[in-house]
Amino acid sequence: MVAMSIGPNAAALDHRLRQRLAPSELEVLDESADHAGHAGSNGTDFGTHFRVRIASPMFAGKTRVQRHRLVYDALQDFIDQGLHALAIEVL
Repeated sequence: MVAMSIGPNAAALDHRLRQRLAPSELEVLDESADHAGHAGSNGTDFGTHFRVRIASPMFAGKTRVQRHRLVYDALQDFIDQGLHALAIEVL
């Protein structure tokens, strides 16, 4: 039997973002099932497509691009593990 990597999960992303960005608001949604059959889907319906809604004091004075970069930087190792799409909503 071959073990299949299922990619990252919402709880792991939530934990990492709380560690790195100390958000005042955070919601992480795994929307992978909505993208079944699309590019980047791993066939398990989870672990590839996420939506992050986040507010953080670390965003103060930063442009939208800089805020998104902070989120991407915090999650880079998950991207390396198969996170294919990340929708970021800065609150």
